[in-house]
Amino acid sequence: MKICIFSANYLPSIGGIERYTYYSSKELVRRGHEVMIVTSNLFSLPSKEITEDGIKIFRYDCRNFINGRFPVLKKNSLQKEIDREVISSKPDIIIVNARFYIHSLHAMKLAKKHGIRCICIEHGTTHLTVANRFLDYLGGHFEHFLTALDKHYCKEYYGVSKAACEWSGHFGIKSKGVLYNSIDVDEINEMLKNPVVDYRKELMLDDDTTVISYTGRMIPEKGVNALSDAFSRLENKNTALVLAGDGPLFEEIKEKSIKGVYQLGKIDFEHVIALLKATDIFCLASRSEGFSTAVLEAVAARCYVITTKTGGTKELISGEEYGTLMDTNSPDEVFKALNDAVNSPEKREEAVTNAYLRLIDNFTWVKTVDKLIDIIKENEQK
Repeated sequence: MKICIFSANYLPSIGGIERYTYYSSKELVRRGHEVMIVTSNLFSLPSKEITEDGIKIFRYDCRNFINGRFPVLKKNSLQKEIDREVISSKPDIIIVNARFYIHSLHAMKLAKKHGIRCICIEHGTTHLTVANRFLDYLGGHFEHFLTALDKHYCKEYYGVSKAACEWSGHFGIKSKGVLYNSIDVDEINEMLKNPVVDYRKELMLDDDTTVISYTGRMIPEKGVNALSDAFSRLENKNTALVLAGDGPLFEEIKEKSIKGVYQLGKIDFEHVIALLKATDIFCLASRSEGFSTAVLEAVAARCYVITTKTGGTKELISGEEYGTLMDTNSPDEVFKALNDAVNSPEKREEAVTNAYLRLIDNFTWVKTVDKLIDIIKENEQK
């Protein structure tokens, strides 16, 4: 089949949607399908290329808003040229990753105009936030307006988790099912065998130091401030907190000069896995997630996970036998969870095994793409 995926953000930008797009595409190509990805050109890359994985990439010129989090395509001759190439290839389906971009609405309009089946995959469980109450208020109204337009052009919606499907209901959308965010366990296992760096040696940490880590954007909604504040109160001082990622909170946390906190900045995927190999406890104190890729990676790397009950993470860490789920990301609750985990190594060991087995049984790209192919073929059989 020929499958066209529209994703406003894509590699080398790092995030859950970007990785979802890449790994689902990689698995589709592995099975012999032809995949095109239409994205935004945030990094002055070629407007058209074919990757080593055999994926064809098209990049619209765009305007960059919210530090790359909300690119808006430019309607110009390149956009028209890309659209013509997409349509002339006669895709069997257009898949739209996330409904809340102008890019997504454009894809839906294109699909409807040319009679191509279109499905949209929801990746969120709350409104996009920029940590400004007034701007968030306006953004929420804009998202409702944009989604009302989406619903006119696209009729089939899925979610990366059950929680994402429930969030779609907030906009009057009845999801048809779940296409889980997933992970390539074999790839991660290979990286764990030969990590690109030994972060315990790199940071001069003893073997008996309990390493707590976070990987992702350094933004307020990820709870990074709560995590660093909670860490500073830990009773067991033979601990280290390693933060990997960049964003507006990077300098703010750096200025706190908390003993035992190490900031790596933005690192690539191989270094993320190397950090997780050195990690005992992974903490994501987020207040908004669709289904965190970072948590999936941490479980695959056999880390004990502490996270909030937001989004689809609770579908993996579904009880205390798999990790720690917090009701909120308040500094007090994060401190309590961290302190308990640091001082309960046997509990951690059992939960790590349980979570890993649950991961490989339910959240791999093979299983997600199996279901996607079934969805596409199901429509062909009608």
